[in-house]
Amino acid sequence: MRQFHAELDEQRRRRGLSWTELAAEVNRPFETTPSIPISPGTLRDMLKKRSVTSAVVLQVLRWMGRTPESFLSGAARSTSPDEQLPEAGQDRVLRLDTRAIYDALEHQRRSKGLTWQQVADQMPGLSASMLRNLATGPLIGFPRVMTITQWLGRPASTFVRSCSR
Repeated sequence: MRQFHAELDEQRRRRGLSWTELAAEVNRPFETTPSIPISPGTLRDMLKKRSVTSAVVLQVLRWMGRTPESFLSGAARSTSPDEQLPEAGQDRVLRLDTRAIYDALEHQRRSKGLTWQQVADQMPGLSASMLRNLATGPLIGFPRVMTITQWLGRPASTFVRSCSR
Protein backbone atom coordinates (compact mmCIF):
# COMPACT_ATOMS: atom_id res chain seq x y z
CA MET A 1 0.00 0.00 0.00
CA ARG A 2 2.95 2.30 0.61
CA GLN A 3 4.06 2.04 -3.04
CA PHE A 4 0.46 2.43 -4.23
CA HIS A 5 -0.04 5.61 -2.20
CA ALA A 6 3.34 7.02 -3.28
CA GLU A 7 2.40 6.54 -6.95
CA LEU A 8 -1.02 8.11 -6.37
CA ASP A 9 0.56 11.12 -4.68
CA GLU A 10 3.18 11.41 -7.44
CA GLN A 11 0.53 11.41 -10.17
CA ARG A 12 -1.54 13.91 -8.17
CA ARG A 13 1.42 16.28 -7.83
CA ARG A 14 2.50 15.83 -11.46
CA ARG A 15 -1.01 16.85 -12.57
CA GLY A 16 -1.03 19.79 -10.16
CA LEU A 17 -4.06 18.54 -8.23
CA SER A 18 -5.05 19.10 -4.63
CA TRP A 19 -6.45 16.10 -2.75
CA THR A 20 -9.93 17.56 -3.26
CA GLU A 21 -9.37 17.90 -7.01
CA LEU A 22 -7.97 14.37 -7.15
CA ALA A 23 -11.05 12.99 -5.40
CA ALA A 24 -13.27 14.83 -7.90
CA GLU A 25 -11.37 13.26 -10.83
CA VAL A 26 -11.46 9.77 -9.34
CA ASN A 27 -15.21 10.12 -8.62
CA ARG A 28 -16.15 11.64 -11.99
CA PRO A 29 -16.79 8.38 -13.91
CA PHE A 30 -19.42 7.25 -11.42
CA GLU A 31 -20.75 10.57 -10.10
CA THR A 32 -24.27 9.86 -11.40
CA THR A 33 -24.47 6.45 -9.70
CA PRO A 34 -25.81 5.84 -6.20
CA SER A 35 -22.28 4.97 -5.04
CA ILE A 36 -20.86 7.01 -2.19
CA PRO A 37 -18.13 9.34 -3.48
CA ILE A 38 -14.57 8.81 -2.30
CA SER A 39 -13.53 11.64 0.02
CA PRO A 40 -10.24 13.53 -0.28
CA GLY A 41 -9.35 12.40 3.25
CA THR A 42 -9.78 8.75 2.30
CA LEU A 43 -7.25 9.17 -0.50
CA ARG A 44 -4.83 11.31 1.50
CA ASP A 45 -4.92 9.19 4.67
CA MET A 46 -5.04 5.64 3.30
CA LEU A 47 -1.57 4.87 4.65
CA LYS A 48 -2.91 5.24 8.17
CA LYS A 49 -5.08 2.12 7.68
CA ARG A 50 -4.06 -1.54 7.66
CA SER A 51 -6.55 -2.27 4.90
CA VAL A 52 -8.20 0.00 2.33
CA THR A 53 -11.63 -0.78 0.92
CA SER A 54 -11.40 -2.46 -2.44
CA ALA A 55 -13.97 -0.07 -3.92
CA VAL A 56 -11.61 2.84 -3.25
CA VAL A 57 -8.49 1.09 -4.53
CA LEU A 58 -10.19 -0.14 -7.71
CA GLN A 59 -11.44 3.34 -8.62
CA VAL A 60 -7.98 4.81 -7.99
CA LEU A 61 -6.33 2.08 -10.08
CA ARG A 62 -8.80 2.93 -12.84
CA TRP A 63 -7.78 6.60 -12.63
CA MET A 64 -4.06 5.74 -12.64
CA GLY A 65 -4.41 3.20 -15.45
CA ARG A 66 -2.58 0.57 -13.39
CA THR A 67 -3.23 -3.01 -12.34
CA PRO A 68 -3.23 -4.26 -8.75
CA GLU A 69 -0.36 -6.60 -9.58
CA SER A 70 1.80 -3.71 -10.77
CA PHE A 71 2.27 -2.79 -7.10
CA LEU A 72 3.38 -6.21 -5.87
CA SER A 73 6.83 -6.19 -4.37
CA GLY A 74 9.45 -8.75 -5.24
CA ALA A 75 11.16 -9.81 -8.41
CA ALA A 76 10.86 -7.65 -11.50
CA ARG A 77 7.91 -8.79 -13.56
CA SER A 78 6.06 -7.76 -16.64
CA THR A 79 2.35 -7.04 -16.65
CA SER A 80 0.18 -9.68 -18.24
CA PRO A 81 -2.82 -8.67 -20.38
CA ASP A 82 -4.93 -10.85 -18.05
CA GLU A 83 -4.17 -8.44 -15.21
CA GLN A 84 -5.86 -5.47 -16.88
CA LEU A 85 -8.96 -4.30 -15.04
CA PRO A 86 -12.20 -4.51 -17.03
CA GLU A 87 -13.43 -1.41 -18.82
CA ALA A 88 -16.02 0.07 -16.54
CA GLY A 89 -17.60 2.62 -18.84
CA GLN A 90 -19.29 5.83 -17.80
CA ASP A 91 -21.61 5.67 -14.80
CA ARG A 92 -20.12 2.35 -13.67
CA VAL A 93 -17.88 1.40 -10.76
CA LEU A 94 -15.47 -1.46 -10.34
CA ARG A 95 -16.26 -3.93 -7.57
CA LEU A 96 -14.76 -7.17 -6.34
CA ASP A 97 -16.98 -10.23 -6.73
CA THR A 98 -16.38 -11.74 -3.30
CA ARG A 99 -18.59 -14.74 -4.05
CA ALA A 100 -16.40 -15.58 -7.05
CA ILE A 101 -13.31 -15.27 -4.81
CA TYR A 102 -14.91 -17.61 -2.29
CA ASP A 103 -15.85 -20.12 -5.02
CA ALA A 104 -12.27 -20.11 -6.35
CA LEU A 105 -10.89 -20.58 -2.84
CA GLU A 106 -13.34 -23.39 -2.12
CA HIS A 107 -12.43 -25.17 -5.36
CA GLN A 108 -8.69 -24.91 -4.71
CA ARG A 109 -9.08 -25.78 -1.02
CA ARG A 110 -10.97 -28.97 -1.86
CA SER A 111 -8.62 -29.95 -4.69
CA LYS A 112 -5.67 -29.68 -2.28
CA GLY A 113 -7.53 -31.44 0.54
CA LEU A 114 -7.10 -28.51 2.94
CA THR A 115 -9.25 -27.20 5.77
CA TRP A 116 -10.14 -23.51 5.86
CA GLN A 117 -7.70 -23.12 8.75
CA GLN A 118 -4.90 -24.65 6.70
CA VAL A 119 -5.66 -22.25 3.86
CA ALA A 120 -5.71 -19.27 6.24
CA ASP A 121 -2.39 -20.39 7.74
CA GLN A 122 -0.87 -19.87 4.28
CA MET A 123 -2.23 -16.31 4.04
CA PRO A 124 -0.78 -13.82 6.55
CA GLY A 125 -3.39 -11.41 7.89
CA LEU A 126 -6.39 -13.58 7.03
CA SER A 127 -8.34 -15.94 9.26
CA ALA A 128 -10.42 -18.98 8.30
CA SER A 129 -13.62 -17.11 9.20
CA MET A 130 -12.65 -14.13 7.01
CA LEU A 131 -12.19 -16.49 4.08
CA ARG A 132 -15.45 -18.38 4.70
CA ASN A 133 -17.35 -15.11 5.08
CA LEU A 134 -16.49 -14.16 1.49
CA ALA A 135 -19.35 -16.49 0.50
CA THR A 136 -21.86 -13.95 1.79
CA GLY A 137 -20.28 -11.00 0.02
CA PRO A 138 -18.63 -8.81 2.65
CA LEU A 139 -16.18 -6.20 1.47
CA ILE A 140 -12.53 -7.14 1.40
CA GLY A 141 -9.76 -4.61 1.30
CA PHE A 142 -6.33 -4.23 -0.15
CA PRO A 143 -3.74 -5.61 0.41
CA ARG A 144 -5.62 -8.66 1.78
CA VAL A 145 -7.33 -9.44 -1.52
CA MET A 146 -3.94 -9.56 -3.20
CA THR A 147 -2.80 -12.20 -0.71
CA ILE A 148 -5.78 -14.30 -1.78
CA THR A 149 -5.35 -13.82 -5.53
CA GLN A 150 -1.65 -14.62 -5.29
CA TRP A 151 -2.43 -17.81 -3.37
CA LEU A 152 -4.95 -18.72 -6.06
CA GLY A 153 -2.42 -17.93 -8.78
CA ARG A 154 -4.94 -15.71 -10.57
CA PRO A 155 -4.93 -11.99 -11.37
CA ALA A 156 -7.20 -9.78 -9.29
CA SER A 157 -8.99 -8.72 -12.49
CA THR A 158 -10.50 -12.22 -12.63
CA PHE A 159 -12.71 -11.15 -9.74
CA VAL A 160 -13.45 -7.53 -10.70
CA ARG A 161 -16.83 -6.60 -12.14
CA SER A 162 -18.21 -3.39 -13.62
CA CYS A 163 -21.38 -2.46 -11.72
CA SER A 164 -23.95 0.30 -11.79
CA ARG A 165 -23.42 1.01 -8.08
